[in-house]
Amino acid sequence: MAKDLDFYFDVGSPAAYLAWTQMPRLARETGAAVHYKPMLLGGVFQATGNRSPMEVPAKSRWMNEDLGRFARRYGVEFRHNPHFPINTLTLMRGALGLQMREPAKLLPYGDAVYRAIWVEGRNMNGPAEVGAVLQRAGFDPQALLALAQDAEVKENLKTVTQVAVARGVFGAPTFFVGDQMFWGQDRLDFVKEALQ
Repeated sequence: MAKDLDFYFDVGSPAAYLAWTQMPRLARETGAAVHYKPMLLGGVFQATGNRSPMEVPAKSRWMNEDLGRFARRYGVEFRHNPHFPINTLTLMRGALGLQMREPAKLLPYGDAVYRAIWVEGRNMNGPAEVGAVLQRAGFDPQALLALAQDAEVKENLKTVTQVAVARGVFGAPTFFVGDQMFWGQDRLDFVKEALQ
């Protein structure tokens, strides 16, 4: 029987980007149904007292190298974004809004936004840059901005984030196979084992 995989992510996390690139392969190899859970990592950090490892200089240097190692292992492009950290509130509202209203567009949206941040190094803090990225990917930037301002979308992002924290999430990416929680893109082997 196929299992379900809950994948909590925020586009501002480089580790979540690497995990995102591996979800299609993981689903294919295990037959699992991946349930994408857009959350606000800043809200998770605030609720749990956690903070980005990039805020610790020695850990940041090591992590950039380690993320590069995993990118090479996965065969994907990666470069640290010079504009990090990115304020992802509007971007994550856009992700959740698409998931709510046009679910087939979530993955293309995620692909475009992740690529802009973690491959092209674009400054996704500015609305003009976000608009250009979205337009190039075939989205209507004004419609997506309006979606991100929708009251129901805003409330649902808060709810998904609160549910994540209640489940024990403290960072991104986080995965659940049933009640088993796994944190970090470097735990995908354990996730795969739990799904098989």
